[in-house]
Amino acid sequence: MTVLNILLVEDDQLLAKGTAKLLERLGAHQVFITASPKEIFQRCSVGAVELVIMDINLPGAMWQGQKVDGSILSRHLKAHWKHIPIIVVTAYTMPAEQHLLLAESGADGCYTKPITDYEGFLDIITQLGQRRN
Repeated sequence: MTVLNILLVEDDQLLAKGTAKLLERLGAHQVFITASPKEIFQRCSVGAVELVIMDINLPGAMWQGQKVDGSILSRHLKAHWKHIPIIVVTAYTMPAEQHLLLAESGADGCYTKPITDYEGFLDIITQLGQRRN
């Protein structure tokens, strides 16, 4: 299994900490948590990120004086670091909504939250992590 440095972008700290612990325990991944657009771009620019898990709904997130969400941040990340896989996580459950979200965000994968199937989620992370290079 490929061990990755994962950036988990989530504004709900309780959910983020629980998800990070499970990813670290089940997948042995190193997980960094943030909801700060500035920190997202800083970590990516220094090569500290190998995969991003991006929440779509980020209330209060601001970047360059503009209110942003996970879809906007994903597009900006892909514009600068195409090689970093991004999985967007969302409460949208309809396949058509997820397809549209993937198209809008430029992300590599989409997963419904709350995440309950961590083995399936880890499979997606592993697949995308192996393709990053």
